[in-house]
Amino acid sequence: MGVTDLDDGIFIHTFKDYNEDLRNLATSFVRSVYGGASDPFYRPVPMDIGMLIYQFSNHGQNMAIFHIASVMYHLISVVLLYNLFKKLQIKELHVFILCLVFAVHPAISQAVAWIPAMNETVLAIFSFSFFICSINYADTGKIKHLALSALFLLLAFFTKETAVFDAPVAFVMIVFVLQKNWLGKQNLTLYSLWVICFFVWYIARLFALGKTASLPSHVFNDMAHRLPLIVQYIGKILLPFNLSVFPSQEDTVYYYGFIGIAIIAASVFFYKQSNLRLVFSGLGIFLLFMLPVLMIPRIITEQTYEHRIYLPMIGILMILPQTTLFQNKLREKQLLMWCIAVAGLLAIINFRHQKSFTDPLSFWTNAVETSPHSSYANMMLAARTGDEEQSKQLFLTAYALNPKERYLNYIYGVMLQNKDSILASEKYFLAEKNNTGYYGCDFYLARVAMQKNDLKTAITYLEDFLKKEPQSPLANNNLLMLYIDTGQPEKAKARIKQLQQSGIHVPTEALKELGM
Repeated sequence: MGVTDLDDGIFIHTFKDYNEDLRNLATSFVRSVYGGASDPFYRPVPMDIGMLIYQFSNHGQNMAIFHIASVMYHLISVVLLYNLFKKLQIKELHVFILCLVFAVHPAISQAVAWIPAMNETVLAIFSFSFFICSINYADTGKIKHLALSALFLLLAFFTKETAVFDAPVAFVMIVFVLQKNWLGKQNLTLYSLWVICFFVWYIARLFALGKTASLPSHVFNDMAHRLPLIVQYIGKILLPFNLSVFPSQEDTVYYYGFIGIAIIAASVFFYKQSNLRLVFSGLGIFLLFMLPVLMIPRIITEQTYEHRIYLPMIGILMILPQTTLFQNKLREKQLLMWCIAVAGLLAIINFRHQKSFTDPLSFWTNAVETSPHSSYANMMLAARTGDEEQSKQLFLTAYALNPKERYLNYIYGVMLQNKDSILASEKYFLAEKNNTGYYGCDFYLARVAMQKNDLKTAITYLEDFLKKEPQSPLANNNLLMLYIDTGQPEKAKARIKQLQQSGIHVPTEALKELGM
C-alpha cells in the first residue's frame, strides 16, 4: 500500500522539513498540527510518532514502514482490549471471540490502512491502558497503578482531543460495570487525578494554540444533523456491507443500522437472563465515544469516516455477551466455531475493502462509487483518472454539486495549464482565490501573467507565493529570472543570497548575467 492523496501526503511529504529535524519532537507540544493560527488541532504525540516512523522509512520513501507500524499499533490495541475485557469480568471465551472480531472487523480497517487514521489506534492503546490501570487502582489502591493511570490519560489527551471522554467511560466501567462505590476513597482520588490531567493538557493546548478550546456556536445544530450517524455506524458494526473509504451521511443507507438495532434488541429480549445493567453500560460507552464524532463541526468536514468507529465499537461488543447471539444452546466449541466462521467472513470483507486504499486511483474510484454526491470525491478522481473525457465529466459533476468546493477551481486550473491552456486557466485560479484564498494559485497566475507579458504582475504573484512557500526552487528561480529581465539587479542579487543560504540551486546563467 502507498498513499491515498487524502492528508497522508501532507503528513509525510509536505511536512518533510519538519519531520527531518528531530528537535521538533519537543516543538510538536507547542504548536498546532498544521501550524496555522486558525488550526484547532493539537496532537503532539501522533506528530512525534509520525516523525520517528519517517526516520525509519528512508525519509518517507518506504511507505511500507508506515503501514507496518499501523498494523503493529492495531495488534497492540487488540491485546490491550483482551486484557480490558477480562478486567470487566467478561467470560474468557467471550473475550477471545470479541477481540477476534475486533481484530478483523472491516468497519475499522480504515484505521489501519489509512496512515492519517493511525491516530485512532494510538489513542486506543493509551485509552485501553488508562482504563486497565484505573481499574487496577480501584481494585488495589496501589500508587503505581494510579501513576500509570495518569500517564496514559495524559498520553491519550496529547494524542487526540476526543480523549476528554476517556474519564467518563472509565467511570462507567468502574462504577456501573464493576459496581465499585462511586464515592469510595480510591475512586475520589481517581476523579481528582483525572481533573488534574485535563487541566495540564488544557493549559498546554492553550499555550500552543493561543486560544481556548471553546465549542462553536453552531455545534448543537451540527450535532442534531449528525445524530442519524448513530444508526449508520451501528449498521456498519453489525452488518458491514456498505463500507466506503470516503463516506458521507447523505450517501450511507440506514436500513443496515435499523436491522442491526433490531437484532440486538431482539437478542437481548429473548435472553431472559440478560444483565440490563451491563447492556446499558455498553450502550453508554458507545454513546460517550460517539459524542466527539457528533460534535465535529460540519465546516471542518462533512465526511463520516469509518475509522471513528474504532473506540465506540467496544461499547457494542460489550453488549453481545448479554444476548442470545452468545448465550444459547450451542456448546462452547460450537459457539467458537461459528464465531470463527463469522470472523473469517469479516476478514474476507476487510481484505476486499483494504484494496481500495492501495493507491490514489483505487481510493478515489471507491469514494465516487460509494459517495456519488461528494463534490470533493468527484474532483479528486477527475484529477487522477487517465481518461480525458471521464475526467471532464467528473469535473462537471463536481461543479454541479458544489462550484465552491475547496480546491476545485485550483485543480481544474492546473489541469488546463498542463494542457497548455494557460490563459483559459486564469478565471479558475481567480475563482479559487476568491473562494478560499489558496496561495498556490499565485504560482500559476504568475505563469498566466508571463503569458500576457505582464512581468510586473508576475513578479507580484511569485513574491506572494514565496511568502507562503519560501523553499520552492522553481518559484524562486522564476522570480530571480524575472528580476533580471525587468532590470532589477539588486533584487536579483539579494534573491541569490537567500537561495544560497537556503541551499537552493541557483542557475549558472543567472550568476553569469549578474557577474557573480
